[in-house]
Amino acid sequence: MTTRDPQAPQLARLAGLMADETRAACLLALLDGRAWTAGELARHAGVAASTLSEHLGKLVAGGLLAEERQGRHRYVRLAGPRVAQLVEDLAAQVAPDASVRPRPRTLRESSAGSAMARGRTCYDHLAGRLGIAVTDGLTARGLLRQDTGFALTDSGLEWFGAVGIPLERKGRRPLARACLDWTERRPHLAGVAGAAFCRHALDAGWCVRIGSERAVKVTEQGEQALTTLFGIDTTTLR
Repeated sequence: MTTRDPQAPQLARLAGLMADETRAACLLALLDGRAWTAGELARHAGVAASTLSEHLGKLVAGGLLAEERQGRHRYVRLAGPRVAQLVEDLAAQVAPDASVRPRPRTLRESSAGSAMARGRTCYDHLAGRLGIAVTDGLTARGLLRQDTGFALTDSGLEWFGAVGIPLERKGRRPLARACLDWTERRPHLAGVAGAAFCRHALDAGWCVRIGSERAVKVTEQGEQALTTLFGIDTTTLR
């Protein structure tokens, strides 16, 4: 007689929470790292507010989302980096290859897809060609190692401090982590260092958010900074 793993029921419940297209759409939208209202998510998912409220209740009860209320508005966000990592990893597994990816149906879809591929936030770090360029720049300058898993070198730790990007090492979140980029099919930098760089890039005006999706655009100031810091050819990011 075999003994069932005690984690099996919990894993099945977690999988069940995500095994719904509406709930999956909400989780993917919330990868932008911001809090959304229930109404915003309902419009994004294309369902009635009452329907979405039921889905959000399940995701909150299951520990995937955290909620807060301000007046009559209900805001939800991903419960934390571990949830974001789970969603990111699953999304990368199901993302189609470029050769079989469906063609955009409209010019707006094409423009949005191109913008997301150029640069976007992946929860709280940079992704797309921008994220890969930063990751490659750190690696080429000996600040990040990828040969034995993602890890900042001693020079890398000093570099973050020197350019004024503090690394808040709290809790169990890794300092550096590889996150598979679903458009580039290569890993970009996540973890504490990835989040800190992304936050600095947005605060310093190197990047700005565009549209209602996760896309970000590199500014002229950002192009100068990336070229100075990493020698990045920013024409690929325009």
